[in-house]
Amino acid sequence: QVQLRESGGGLVQPGGSLRLSCEASVRTFATDGMGWFRQAPGKEREFVAAIRWNGVSTYYSNSVKGRFTISRDNAGNTMYLQMNSLKPEDTAVYYCTADSQYSTYIDNNEPDYWGQGTQVTVSS
Repeated sequence: QVQLRESGGGLVQPGGSLRLSCEASVRTFATDGMGWFRQAPGKEREFVAAIRWNGVSTYYSNSVKGRFTISRDNAGNTMYLQMNSLKPEDTAVYYCTADSQYSTYIDNNEPDYWGQGTQVTVSS
């Protein structure tokens, strides 16, 4: 069983930056892939970004490509999402996820493990 804990959400002005962190309770095959999803009020949940355990392979949604950067620490237990040039439409609850296969994210499938979520609000 993998437990995921997000941190770093908050309120930021448009054009600002935030960094989200996600710590996994263990580093095993179950976290070969890690990623972020988000859900805004009244909208469906959407994929944001994913990264493989080695940090080499990354994958982004078109809506955040060029503005967000996903990364993992060397031990592979902690994942980050650096969010720059934030827009009001980035406002959502952001969820950390993990799965035994990185391809889960590429194939648009649902990851096995989910965190509780952290709120990001972009507003002036």
